[in-house]
Amino acid sequence: MPVSSPIVTYSNSIIYLLDGVLILVEVEALYTRDKNPIISLLAIEGIRALAESLPIIVQDPSSLEARSKAQYGSWLCALCLGSVGMALHHKLCHTLGGSYNMPHAETHTIILPHALAYNAPEIPEVMEKLATVFPESNGNAVHGLNVLLTKLKVKRGLKEFGFKEKDIDDAAKRATCNPYWNPRSVEESPIRELIRRAVMGESARVDL
Repeated sequence: MPVSSPIVTYSNSIIYLLDGVLILVEVEALYTRDKNPIISLLAIEGIRALAESLPIIVQDPSSLEARSKAQYGSWLCALCLGSVGMALHHKLCHTLGGSYNMPHAETHTIILPHALAYNAPEIPEVMEKLATVFPESNGNAVHGLNVLLTKLKVKRGLKEFGFKEKDIDDAAKRATCNPYWNPRSVEESPIRELIRRAVMGESARVDL
């Protein structure tokens, strides 16, 4: 299997743990409304396994040890995805994919750090836990995730997949209409800026 395929798919696993692609969403499981201690433990372990193994796979695609660890991490993330609900990350990705035909896994990967940054002020304990599992985070989970995605050499801008800047305002309106439950109130103005950063491929920042 080409390196690009598992990298994007495993990155999705990381996503589900926060808002927690296909299996990427374990980040979300740490702060969703129906989170629980067992799923949180699985999520952190899954994120740790992926964060440690994916950079190795990029450098050495033949590493059986790294690929096995990534598979283990994805399996844990899948358990989390099937056990808890969703929040802002998924709402944004569902909007961007369903309304603008953005590719599923790549969109999750791009949105992941921005959704985490948006929610950061309301989930300090989760941010502390994530800072311990993202290498080179220096105590800042958003920074650590930015570093990790840079190492994975994944595309960071929705414009690279055909999203038009002129659609940012419309996307913000759609994403804030009937929002999913989220630890932070979903407001159109900061969501518009979040989407703009994701479109342009900027690094995530917690100043939304």
